[in-house]
Amino acid sequence: MEKIIEICQLGISEFVKVAQELQASDAFKKNMHLGAERILQALRSGGKILACGNGGSMAQAIHLAEELTGRYRRDRMPLPALAISDPGHLSCVANDYGYEFVFSRYVEALGRPGDVLALFTTSGHSANLLKAAATAREKGLATLGFTGHEASPLSSLLDVEVRVPCKATPSRYQEVHLLATHLLLEILEENF
Repeated sequence: MEKIIEICQLGISEFVKVAQELQASDAFKKNMHLGAERILQALRSGGKILACGNGGSMAQAIHLAEELTGRYRRDRMPLPALAISDPGHLSCVANDYGYEFVFSRYVEALGRPGDVLALFTTSGHSANLLKAAATAREKGLATLGFTGHEASPLSSLLDVEVRVPCKATPSRYQEVHLLATHLLLEILEENF
């Protein structure tokens, strides 16, 4: 029982530290504002949101898309969004081209100028996300990344980077990404 309490206390303490850093971060708030503006611009002009990530970050991408097409807190019109998460697509492309192409092929097929590609990652080093971001830029999509603390190869491919403001574990980064997603949804629902 003591070990369980110790694990819980450590995790909560880490979470509180990250939350305090987040609350003090002007860069985080500024980039959330810029990201929301990009998405609002895309949606108002008939564009859509594509979202991707690996593992738990894919779950974040799915969550963003389903809240946009469904609802978050308020009844409103559905907003066009797709998570790149279809297992048939992922396994087909991974088998035929390689796993690094699973997101970029989807962006090639469905991305249009004026759309936004939202990328979720704790490291910013995944080849499939780098390729997707590069493809998005080539096709005229805006790129919005939710990343960990460190600058990464993905950073240079993003129009807006919502970076976690302090060094932590990947699980804490994902918790911040969930908060960022919910804040973004609140902003969007204020505007639709």
